[in-house]
Order: sequence, then structure tokens, then C-alpha cells
Amino acid sequence: MHICVIFNPAARGNKARHFRRHLDEIGGQSALKATAAPGDARRLAADAIADGFDLIVAAGGDGTLNEVLNGIGDLPNGFERVRLGVLPLGTVNVFARELKIPLRLDRAWEILRRGREMKIDLGCADFSADGIRKRQFFAQLAGAGLDARAIELVDFSVKKKIGPLAYVVAGLKALREKKPRIGVRGVACPSGEDFSGELVLIGNGKFYGGPFGIFPPADLCDGLLEVCVFPRVDFTTLLHCAPSFLARQRVPEKIVRRFQADKFELVCESQAAFELDGEWAGNLPVTFSVEREKLRVIC
Repeated sequence: MHICVIFNPAARGNKARHFRRHLDEIGGQSALKATAAPGDARRLAADAIADGFDLIVAAGGDGTLNEVLNGIGDLPNGFERVRLGVLPLGTVNVFARELKIPLRLDRAWEILRRGREMKIDLGCADFSADGIRKRQFFAQLAGAGLDARAIELVDFSVKKKIGPLAYVVAGLKALREKKPRIGVRGVACPSGEDFSGELVLIGNGKFYGGPFGIFPPADLCDGLLEVCVFPRVDFTTLLHCAPSFLARQRVPEKIVRRFQADKFELVCESQAAFELDGEWAGNLPVTFSVEREKLRVIC
């Protein structure tokens, strides 16, 4: 097995320090490729395929994972040629949780060495940026509206100090702003009403934001995306959500509307952002779809 590990040498935190202590061991069993700037992980992943690696490991958080994923997609037949592995070094590590990858580095590395492969669905987002049509992939989740705006507002110096709480702080700031209303096209609502809301969350897997099971019916291999629409998001909504989040790590069903689809479009009359795997990606409109069992992962 020819392994390439792509990692950010500037990453901070206990997991990153633990990773550095194991660099000699990991480097003896793989090729290590360090990133130096945003976008490097994507380029390095594409280069690794050209160099003949058959397993590419994203050593970092969900943002690093998303870059590596899209680097694989940049090459013709990239998803057929290589498998994707994860070493969870990030703040939240949602995709690693979904695949039941241990957060302990030594145990995660042992799973990668065993090489048990699984084919899962791959989420796709098609949109325009500066007049250019783009397609970007996501492994775990996406969102539009409040959560994407919160990601825009995250202070990364604060994130390094307080970790996931930085997203809570940014979310509270976003709650105070006027929120654009997002519409959904291409999906029929059983009640005859249109789906629309101030926050739209999209799941390929069950988890969002860490251990929170926002999409209970989600299946990585069913050819469908799970969509959770919040018609309104304000401090009252937050108060309604808090007990369920704290007790069961779930969203109270009475405040959301759900549907499943293999393709749909999100639109907005004003500017509204969307995110993929927890990273800001662009502005609406965007068409989401799914490619069934496209991604080969180690789990």
C-alpha cells in the first residue's frame, strides 16, 4: 500500500502536537507532504495521484479533508484511482466521527494501515463564482444561511484559543444580523407549501458540528442527501433547541422541516453564503446533488 499523508505543519493543539511526536513512525510507513498555504492540500492530493499513491490521508480537520477530497476530484478518474483516509487532527472532526475513526492518533493510524475500504456517496455543489461555473465536492455536510455566515465571522485567532467555542461566538454574532430567506427548488413538499427558511442544513452523514445527530435517517450509501430546514432562526429558536441539544444532541422536530433528495437548488433574492464540510464555499444560487458510492474511504 502506497500512502501519502498530507498535513499542516502549522496546526496547533494537543492532537497536532501528538501527531508531530509520531512523525518518524508515520513517515517511515508513508510519504509526508506538508502544506504551507490554503489550497496546498488540494494541489498536493492531485500531485499524489499523478505520483502513483493509492491511499491519500488528510491529516487535519474537516477543512483539510475537503481540500484533499477536491484535489482527488481534480484529476480524471481520481476517485477510482485512490482511496481517502483521515487522521483527525482538527477542531471538530465530523467526518472522522461519522466513519467511527478513533480520535486517538495511534488507533486511527492502525485503522488506516489495515486498509478496510468502504464506498460511500459523494456530495456535489454546482455554482458560479466570478462568472465561472464550478463544481466542488463535500464528504459530510453542507449548509446555507446562518451557519455559513457564522463561518465567515469566525475569528481564527480566537479559534486557536477556545476551539469549537469560536463557532458559538460567531454564531451569536450572526444571529443578531438580518438573515436572508433561502428558497428550495426542485423538491415537492407533501403539504403543497414551498420549503424556505433562514437556515438550511444538508447531510450526507448523520452528524453536524461534532457529535450532534442533526440527520438521524442519513445513510452514506443510500444515494440521497438529508435536508433540514429551519424556517426561522433567532434567539427564541436557540432557546427551544438548547434542551434537546444538551439532553439528546438532537434538534426538536417541531421547529424544522425535513426532506430527502438526490438533487435540488438553493436560491435567495439577496446575498447568502453556503459552506461545504464546515468551510465557506461561495454564495447562492447553488445546486446540490449526490454521486452514489463514488468515494472510496478507509473506515
